[in-house]
Amino acid sequence: MLSLRAPAPVLRRRLLSISSPSPGRIGIGSSSSSSSSSFGRGEVKRGRISSAAAPSDMATDSGCALKKLAPLEAILFDIDGTLCDSDPIHFCAFRELLQQIGFNDGVPITEEFYSANISGGHNDDLARSLFPDMDHEKALQFMDDKEAFFRKLAPGQLKAVDGLHDLCRWIEDRNLKRAAVTNAPRANAELMLSLLGLTDFFPVLVIGSECERAKPFPDPYLKVLELIGASPDHTFIFEDSASGIRAGVAAGMPVVALTTRNPGKALSDAGASLLINDFQDPKLLSVLEELKPVTENGQV
Repeated sequence: MLSLRAPAPVLRRRLLSISSPSPGRIGIGSSSSSSSSSFGRGEVKRGRISSAAAPSDMATDSGCALKKLAPLEAILFDIDGTLCDSDPIHFCAFRELLQQIGFNDGVPITEEFYSANISGGHNDDLARSLFPDMDHEKALQFMDDKEAFFRKLAPGQLKAVDGLHDLCRWIEDRNLKRAAVTNAPRANAELMLSLLGLTDFFPVLVIGSECERAKPFPDPYLKVLELIGASPDHTFIFEDSASGIRAGVAAGMPVVALTTRNPGKALSDAGASLLINDFQDPKLLSVLEELKPVTENGQV
């Protein structure tokens, strides 16, 4: 991962001191063999997907849209790839199960294919695009089996994105409203929040499939604004996928994109206001310093 970080203790001190409360058929094309993947069968290794990796200084702007949010009222979070680097686990589960059913003539999918065609997608949409000629109920059963496999793998491999827990403490100290908004099935979302120790941190969890439309439509983010009583004029979103970014932008909020796995250019093209490597990125800390969160008594 590209490093723009100062040593962790320095960044922790900076964070704690910030402004005291004052998506048709998918064509795979030529696929490489399983040996081309950097993730071994049945295991996940941390590291940036080889084809992605646009550095975070390629953001569309320097966070100007974010600075207009002051005083900050709420922060919304996607889960997969945002709170945790879960894409390698999803990739492993998809690759293994798709190969078992002979998808792409049994040739394993590549990380590039996963990033471009699967990451961030809603299961109903993925079932249609991956299996356009299959009975839809059967395709949805495959997706359910894949999610069960993910939940089996996750407990031993899921890790928080660097700086997440320091940021959560900063949010709690300023009594900011917050919620998690995801296209993941509820069972996955609740498991990931539990493994990250954040079940109690998020008073509201919105699931895309439980809304009229999932991401990339704005419905999940519009719903959560109503549930937590926050204004889009004083709220921003953390996302990691083009689908999620489009949903946030369509809901009228700026989005900070994490370059956890997906290409930075794709995230910028989707409308991200700022690209960051992780929650310790100095660019994020600089923006937070200027947002002057509302305190518990309603003052800046």
